[in-house]
Amino acid sequence: MADIKFEITRSLGVLSQGSKGWQKEINLVSWNERAPKVDIRDWAPEHERMGKGVTLTKEELIQLRDILNKLDLDELPVS
Repeated sequence: MADIKFEITRSLGVLSQGSKGWQKEINLVSWNERAPKVDIRDWAPEHERMGKGVTLTKEELIQLRDILNKLDLDELPVS
């Protein structure tokens, strides 16, 4: 399997932290020296390992924001 190069170009925030120190973060990440995209995933404490995540273009992020803004969060059956 080929090595995946990544660079976190900007940290946008931390959503949560697990008991072993892993954090679910929102970052701008450049994958394989391409233009950075918004990325949401779990990261080990020193960013040496990562979990599965979601990468979004600017257009997808705008669409997600618009969808979330329309939601009534009190009506969602999630904890």
